[in-house]
Amino acid sequence: MGLLVFACSSCEIFEFRGFFLSYESADERFSQSMTWNMFNPFHEIVVDDDDYLIYVMADSHVGGTYNLSYFFRDAISNNAVAAVMAGDLTTGHSADYNIFYDALPDRGVLPTFAIAGNHDIYFDGWNLFHSLFGTSTYLFLVKTPGGTDLYICLDTAGGTLGKLQYEWLVKILKNERHKHRRCIVFTHNNILQFRKIATTTPNLEEMYALNELFIVQQVDMVISGHDHQKDYREFGNTMYVSLDALVDGYKFAGFMKLFVADGRISFEHFNFP
Repeated sequence: MGLLVFACSSCEIFEFRGFFLSYESADERFSQSMTWNMFNPFHEIVVDDDDYLIYVMADSHVGGTYNLSYFFRDAISNNAVAAVMAGDLTTGHSADYNIFYDALPDRGVLPTFAIAGNHDIYFDGWNLFHSLFGTSTYLFLVKTPGGTDLYICLDTAGGTLGKLQYEWLVKILKNERHKHRRCIVFTHNNILQFRKIATTTPNLEEMYALNELFIVQQVDMVISGHDHQKDYREFGNTMYVSLDALVDGYKFAGFMKLFVADGRISFEHFNFP
């Protein structure tokens, strides 16, 4: 348990955003997200069947919207109950934010859930993200006849959860996890590091603490972007999945389909021809 306390008290020191600066800390972004959450309660999606589908993407780096538009069309045509967008949606520029936001489907047709990535907070981009999406740390539920599944969205755009978000996550898992059938965490930054990358690599103390926390609290799956290379590994009882980038022109562009059937989780990666 000492490892968890050390990570929680020190993680804010190690925040690193890559090659560009942003203007706020992880704790400041978290506080703004929590303020927004106070006036916008978490979303509960009610489905009539125990089988459902969620689409997940990351790293669209808009720009162009060909792949992004396909992602939303395919999700709608396959009756997905939600689409999660795991960071690096833009380059941080206001023009990209406007393009991305205009491409979103109506939430009455497809509920969408966004979290910030490191590129999204470049060039003072957090203020744009916050003004459009409100929050980057929150949860949502999917309620089926057989049980309720818990989905947790985390802000790792600066390479760390920060002290306040870490404490929030520990509290949520301790108080809420046992009430739900499954628990899936979405984050932009890779919590289980698959390979060395140049930017926003998490500090080891926080990574070890989170891996331990997810084992103890029986988190079923952690899904991330950032790496631009799909992979999946098991650590303890948790499956860690990394996504290909959705960005137009990327050779291995793709996204993920998350299936829940009678409470059992499976997934498949889709890549553009």
